[in-house]
Amino acid sequence: MPALLRPIVVYYHRPGGQSQFSALLPPDRHQGRFSPVLAWARERLDERLPVERLAELAAMSARHFARAFVAETGMTPAKAIERLRLEAARERVEGGAEPIEGIAARTGFGDPERMRRAFIRAFGQPPQALRRNAKSAGYEEQNMKREKRTKPRAAGKN
Repeated sequence: MPALLRPIVVYYHRPGGQSQFSALLPPDRHQGRFSPVLAWARERLDERLPVERLAELAAMSARHFARAFVAETGMTPAKAIERLRLEAARERVEGGAEPIEGIAARTGFGDPERMRRAFIRAFGQPPQALRRNAKSAGYEEQNMKREKRTKPRAAGKN
């Protein structure tokens, strides 16, 4: 594979047992009419994001917004916001040592138990298990890189 393409290659299956999950991939693939609303919501996941507030941003009535949103994305606005929150929380959980309570608060779940239930529904495991899997996958990748660097090279012919 040419070196130019390596940065844009996406794993078919993510390493370390990590879930394949990207929030709202189909609507974001093309710039649909709800893309600005979703981008705005991504920046405010720690706030309450009821349908009325999203509809106001889209200059629609709440009822029309909900119907149009489902027609375009295939999910309700509430489910879309939960997926955005799950994606943001998953990145934080897998990416560091930030306390689960803080992640739950900053991504709009409010409390860790609510986030844990959402994680189990979406990923089949709680946040702590995802964090452990991500850390073990990171250690495995580091060890593989270290082994490649320290592996003795075969003597060349003279």
